[in-house]
Amino acid sequence: MAKLALIRVAGTIAATALCAAAATEAAAQTPPQEGAIVLNEQLQLGDVFAGQTLNVVDAQEQVTVETSAQGNSASGSVENGSAVVESRQDMRGDSVARSDLTLGGDTYGVVNVTTQAGGNYLGVSGYNADVTLDATQTNTGSLVSATSEVGDSSARLHGGANVNASAISNTVAAYGEGSVIQGNIDQANAAVVRSFSRIQSQYIPAPGETRSEAVANAVAVNSVQTSGQNLSIVQRSTGDFIEAEASSNAGNAWDLAARARAAANQTVLYNQGGSVVTASDQSNTSFVRSSALTTAFDFGRAEATARGVANELSVGNNDIYVEIDNTQFNAGGVDVSATFSGTNGYDAYVGAEAVGNSVTGYACADCPGYVEARSSQTNSGDVSAVANTTVAGSGRAVITGATAVGNSASFYVSRPTH
Repeated sequence: MAKLALIRVAGTIAATALCAAAATEAAAQTPPQEGAIVLNEQLQLGDVFAGQTLNVVDAQEQVTVETSAQGNSASGSVENGSAVVESRQDMRGDSVARSDLTLGGDTYGVVNVTTQAGGNYLGVSGYNADVTLDATQTNTGSLVSATSEVGDSSARLHGGANVNASAISNTVAAYGEGSVIQGNIDQANAAVVRSFSRIQSQYIPAPGETRSEAVANAVAVNSVQTSGQNLSIVQRSTGDFIEAEASSNAGNAWDLAARARAAANQTVLYNQGGSVVTASDQSNTSFVRSSALTTAFDFGRAEATARGVANELSVGNNDIYVEIDNTQFNAGGVDVSATFSGTNGYDAYVGAEAVGNSVTGYACADCPGYVEARSSQTNSGDVSAVANTTVAGSGRAVITGATAVGNSASFYVSRPTH
């Protein structure tokens, strides 16, 4: 007779927390067994806030800051068995994370800043196991926001800087090794999702980068070592807007970059060693905006790149069989801008990409692979991509590009890079 493990997690919390905040969190790991059922119910009613403020002068070594605010979080794994994960996560408050650093004088170590804000998160892993998902995530709060701001106009960042801000309303992440991952995922977001990262400095003689990411609904499944996937995914975004903004600024910079990415609905699936069957339904009415700005009076290498997409599906299999049934509808606008402004320097790279609906599917070319795809895409929103470049003095190379696409569908019997 099959053994059965039952794990039930439930939470209803209304609270506000400072610094590292996780309002409702659950974790479960199943030992080797024939079967397990995980029942997760989480309801977050209040706001969740995490914030840090630092004022540092002449730091001799590294400055590292991590700030995180999460409404509902659940994770679990199974090994040498099977598991059914039934999860219901409901976020009704705001999730806000903020990091503010004033770095005066000379900072000699690397500056690392990571700020993350999330509504609902579910993470599941399987190792030589069968994993069945039945997951629903809903965010009806008003805001998911992550902000990272570093430096001032006199800051000298000798060791360089990595400044990141990530705001994701709903996330389902699954991983498998020698496993089958199957089931249903349903995500709905009605919140505004915003991320902002900025560097302000006088001098950066090392790599300096800002990254900003804002996503309403995200699904990522990665399975390797003879695995397989069979998933049905529904994603809905109705919040007013999804916005990511990155800004890198210096008087003198050797290697300076700002990179921003915004998406309403995003699903990325990858598998090795078995079949992949996917049914995906994505709908967006939110306005999607992505903006990257880089400024430097003197520069060696400078980059400003931004990407915005309403609905995005990527399905890849390093084996024979891929089946995709895709439906995408977008009525929200997509606005992307990338800007660089400098005076004297060497190389400048500026790129802006805006897409209404995007689907990509690929299988192994050496197997040989087989792709069966049915795709329907409808876009009624405006799509705009603008790249602005100004070199007021002298420069060596300027490479720019701007691409705007309403509907994009690509299917390969290989990886897209081949």
